[in-house]
Amino acid sequence: MSKSVMSTEATDLKPPRDDPITVEELSKSDGTDSSKPTLVAIKGTVFDVSGNPSYGPSGNYHVFAGKDASRALGKSSLKPEDCRPEWSDLPDKEKGVLDEWFNFFSKRYNIVGKVAGASNL
Repeated sequence: MSKSVMSTEATDLKPPRDDPITVEELSKSDGTDSSKPTLVAIKGTVFDVSGNPSYGPSGNYHVFAGKDASRALGKSSLKPEDCRPEWSDLPDKEKGVLDEWFNFFSKRYNIVGKVAGASNL
């Protein structure tokens, strides 16, 4: 990823929320219904990525929308089967990549809740 993309930070983020969001609610927020926000979860934390068309239905990162994509982000994978919350068995290098993505999202997107019952925090 280019340095300019990684350094882009939102300056008007709202205070983080910890509202419980069920897996079903998350799955319905995949960018296909314009009446719902587009959400991506990482390590059980839910981010609102609605303003970024890359997560929309025709975007490069749509595979992550409506899911906890922790494993896929750690593995730098766009495979749908990797878009799942389990990441604790990843090698340390991939855990580090996941942490970098979590920090990137935290600086760029509003945190709108936590996945209800998440055990991958």
